[in-house]
Amino acid sequence: MPSSVQRKRIRKTPEARRAEIVETAARVALTEGLECVTLRRIAEELAVRPGLISHYFPSAEDLVAEAFSVAATGELDALLPADRPDGSPTQYLARYFALSGGEAYDDISRLWINARHLSRYRPVLRDRVAEQELASDDRLSDLIREGVERGEFRTDDPRAAAIQILVVLDGLGAHANTDRSDRPEAVTRMAVTTAERELGLRYGALTDVRMPGEPTEQVQQAEPTAPAEPTDPAEPSEPAEPTGPAGRARPA
Repeated sequence: MPSSVQRKRIRKTPEARRAEIVETAARVALTEGLECVTLRRIAEELAVRPGLISHYFPSAEDLVAEAFSVAATGELDALLPADRPDGSPTQYLARYFALSGGEAYDDISRLWINARHLSRYRPVLRDRVAEQELASDDRLSDLIREGVERGEFRTDDPRAAAIQILVVLDGLGAHANTDRSDRPEAVTRMAVTTAERELGLRYGALTDVRMPGEPTEQVQQAEPTAPAEPTDPAEPSEPAEPTGPAGRARPA
């Protein structure tokens, strides 16, 4: 017999619903492109009516711009957090390059390519792209400035050094849609080489440093057993303990 008790539908707060819409739009933007962020598509993803999405975002252009901002901000916080308690500026810069290279970074590279192209025709998105570019400049400039203050980096203009690094990263990211299997090593590490040169670091200083939070020495999981010392023939040998399976000593 079917139960007559109906499940109570939980109504989300406006803040929670809006955050859910933006988060879903950002995910679609990252995986499929900003062109796929429409009111109808996001409604389908959330199994709600398109009218609910338009209640929070009357214009699809506003939702596209917000989706890009959320995705780009999340990328920046993951690559280069503003709060850096677990390491030095050199370590965090090395971490930044380690995370921003390779296929794992391709989705966000494609999103930036996509956003810069569409921003030519969409003023709201254009403003968001400019804001995110400035945020990236500021975050990297702050890290470099901290490194200079601590004597790790040498540059008279942290912001100019940051912009040079970001321009190279953007140039490399522009190839996210192409085959890079035959890319020379010098090209692959071009952004790192630029940073090492502009910050007065030796070649390799940003590739052979431990990441923030890593222990200085790796702890071995198992120490090799030392070989048994030979028995002195002059000393009487003790009787051997009885052994259990696999030759291991039985507990007393």
